[in-house]
Amino acid sequence: MLERPLSVMKLSGPPDEARTFEMIRTVKSGKLTPPQTLQLARAKTDTAGKRASILVVDDSDSLREVLVLTLRDLGYENISEARDGQAALDLLQEKEFDLIVLDIEMPRLDGYAVLAKLKSDPFRRHLPVIVASGLDQLEAVVRCIELGAEDFLPKPVHPVLLRARVTASLERKRLRDLERLRLMEAQLEKELLEFEKEKSERLLLNILPLAIAERLKQGDHTIAERFASVTVLFADLIGFTSFANRTDPEKLVALLNDLFSRFDQIAERHGLEKIKTIGDSYMVVGGMPELRPNHVEAVAEMALEMLTALTDLNREHGTEFALRIGLNAGPVIAGVIGRKKFTYDLWGAAVNLASRMQSSGLPNRVHLPADTAEMLKDKFILTERGEVDCKGLGLVRTYILEGKRVAGDTGIPSSGSAPKH
Repeated sequence: MLERPLSVMKLSGPPDEARTFEMIRTVKSGKLTPPQTLQLARAKTDTAGKRASILVVDDSDSLREVLVLTLRDLGYENISEARDGQAALDLLQEKEFDLIVLDIEMPRLDGYAVLAKLKSDPFRRHLPVIVASGLDQLEAVVRCIELGAEDFLPKPVHPVLLRARVTASLERKRLRDLERLRLMEAQLEKELLEFEKEKSERLLLNILPLAIAERLKQGDHTIAERFASVTVLFADLIGFTSFANRTDPEKLVALLNDLFSRFDQIAERHGLEKIKTIGDSYMVVGGMPELRPNHVEAVAEMALEMLTALTDLNREHGTEFALRIGLNAGPVIAGVIGRKKFTYDLWGAAVNLASRMQSSGLPNRVHLPADTAEMLKDKFILTERGEVDCKGLGLVRTYILEGKRVAGDTGIPSSGSAPKH
């Protein structure tokens, strides 16, 4: 009833577990394979075992024929024959059987040797064997039982007694098969549930920071925090809208995905958190939800690397995009909004100013206000741009982030060479 797996691995643990979990490994596409489904249906419905596969092993043609005919008269049709023990073992390599009726005294390999071979095989040691032999001494019976035989019948075998022994043996095997298959189903359901759980968690991590996702999983559904100091960066592609109007959708999405994936890698390398993308705009923050003291420097380094990444993309794809980047440091409020589609977002004057730095910035330059520039002056080269009129904020003194400082740099120049807008 139970077929042996096509690929057999050496597994630790009890033989039953080895077979069961090896069969679990053969499950494909989240369901039982067709043979396993058939086995389960047979184990559930064939309570009399009439479809069982029986192997009769006896070196006497006449006695073997009598056993076969008797079994057929009892309603068993799926019967195979072997003339000796070696022939039986060869058949077992080709086909699965549910029961063996075995003689003891045979040439080449006797019944004792066959029982010993079966007992040493973790995948067949529980295959029921009824010994039918002319050796009816108590010593022979005990030896057969010790070697794993299910029962012992003296020859000539009485049909009524044979029916009782065969029926009982097949029923015990059917119940064992049913138990294993049900265990397989339960294990499969468990694995599928774990897979769905992992998939949900991965999806959650794609839209939320790890620390926030963990809090949601633990049942914290109202997440709102105030952060005293973070650095917010906004970046926007210049010329992307006109490019989108004349470009194939698949190419457009692939290109944008390529660029933003590069940005994601930069953010991950610097330990920053991407908050969201809106169209061709990208938002990242440093210093939250995990606090860190050097968030301003990390975001500034990311901004410069984003410009390099865009240069590389333009060269590889033959495009001429420009990137306008704005950043600002300050306090924010952050939290999760939504019930079905979660969004982790930021609010506050620092966020608004970072957005204005981006919208009023220059192509392929990093724009930031004076307070943030002051935090970076020891490690970065900055050029004063002057006062810029920012919507809703009035005039703001701003700077351009040129690059990282090297020996001899003095920080923020008193006046800048960058054009004023």
